[in-house]
Amino acid sequence: MSNVREVIRYYRQPGSRIGYRLFLHGTKHFGFYREKDSPWLWSAAMRRMEDKMGKTLAQPSGARVLDAGCGVGDVAGHLAGRFGLRVHGVDLLDTHVAQARRRTCRRGLDHLLTFSQSDYAALDFPDESFDAVYTMETLVHAAEAEAVLRQFHRVLKPGGRLVMFEYAREFPARMPASVAEVFRQLNDWAAMPSFQRFTYGTLERLTAETGFSVRRVEDISRSMWPMLRCFAVIGALPYAGFRAAGLHRHFVNTMSAVEFWRHRAFWRYEIHTAEK
Repeated sequence: MSNVREVIRYYRQPGSRIGYRLFLHGTKHFGFYREKDSPWLWSAAMRRMEDKMGKTLAQPSGARVLDAGCGVGDVAGHLAGRFGLRVHGVDLLDTHVAQARRRTCRRGLDHLLTFSQSDYAALDFPDESFDAVYTMETLVHAAEAEAVLRQFHRVLKPGGRLVMFEYAREFPARMPASVAEVFRQLNDWAAMPSFQRFTYGTLERLTAETGFSVRRVEDISRSMWPMLRCFAVIGALPYAGFRAAGLHRHFVNTMSAVEFWRHRAFWRYEIHTAEK
């Protein structure tokens, strides 16, 4: 089972390409906010989220780390520049990998960063290659999360750390039927089958079943809500127009901003930490 084509199609559609470039300079993750931070300073918030990742990985300078779903390489670049980690990023899209390499050159971090086009469900690294592995809002795109987790377990060294910044949601039976349908549509149109599966507790169970020791699950939803609310405010009027015209499935990022903010009581942003 594979959804590689669907994921590539999602990231190549105009709404994704233009939206991520226009608002986030190509980076594809939420930010982390403290109590008095301005919700509109997105770049600073994203760097704080990347700091959160670096601190959770808790690796010494020089540790070899896998970024599974690296996008344009900004997370990897921050972890290399701030924490001295040697990061190898893999991504499905050749355009993402090319951008990641260009940004690495501009940062002068070629000695710490490498990137390749690859499916994280079929990694070609030898066993026990990495000290740590992380995902930043990317495992939700997996067709079969178990297969990906088995790959992570295989390429990690004994005692290696796995950190996943991922989404989880309420059980459909505990959601209004209309809300459950919105989640189903969004996860289908944004190529996120694992988010559809990740009801509360599911990722912890799958992580344990693939041989990891689950150390901690932290809900940081309220620390990322300010950015989501900004997106919802920006997207409210366009989304109303797209919906009235029956075009909302073609502008899924606008839809997700509005609907995920509207129904934020039914999903969480979690940090999962585990060890091999």
